[in-house]
Amino acid sequence: MEWKFTDDIPIYQQIMNMLKQEIASGELAPGQKLPSVRELALEAKVNPNTMQKALAELEREGLLYSQRTAGRFVAEQQGIQDGLQEELMMEYVEGFLEKMKKLGYSVDEVIALLQRYEGKGEE
Repeated sequence: MEWKFTDDIPIYQQIMNMLKQEIASGELAPGQKLPSVRELALEAKVNPNTMQKALAELEREGLLYSQRTAGRFVAEQQGIQDGLQEELMMEYVEGFLEKMKKLGYSVDEVIALLQRYEGKGEE
């Protein structure tokens, strides 16, 4: 995983978002064991407490689960990947539309731009 952090939101939330994206895309499969908190923290170059907070929040949301001595795993709930994809898609669309509105575009204009952009790829 490529760990790139920005200053606009807390690092633990960025970690959560990165892991959610990996779960949604299938890069982290249901039932897959995660590396330890220490290993992930070293890899991401963050404090282990920050990584622990992110993983604990993902557990609270039901995306991960712990087995006492075996570690943390990706939850195997039916539809979890679809739900995450929908959640992330809405976040991306909202962010994109917000930026386009700041540039002065309406939703209809954005749709027209997207259709024009898609048409370029078919040529």
